[in-house]
Amino acid sequence: MPTFVVFSKLTDKGAQTVFERPERVREVNRELEEMGVRVVEQYVMLGEWDFLNIVEAPDEPTLLAALTNLNMRGTIRTATYRIVPVDEYLEYIKKKRG
Repeated sequence: MPTFVVFSKLTDKGAQTVFERPERVREVNRELEEMGVRVVEQYVMLGEWDFLNIVEAPDEPTLLAALTNLNMRGTIRTATYRIVPVDEYLEYIKKKRG
């Protein structure tokens, strides 16, 4: 299943929600599951982004729809990157070399 890194930043509204209801973070993870996206790991970050999430989705359209749903709520903004395990990458390179 494709894996992605999603950096997310809370808006003022999102920060207030998390401060008042910290359990909201886990609720959003469950909502993502219902949309077909599984949160594999999640970290809080110090710096430009507030959270680093490693997620799996069956395909990019599923992930895009789920993140669009989250972003339109006005509580977070995201940046997303597709990641590939090193072993998978090396196998791909070996096959292409012939």
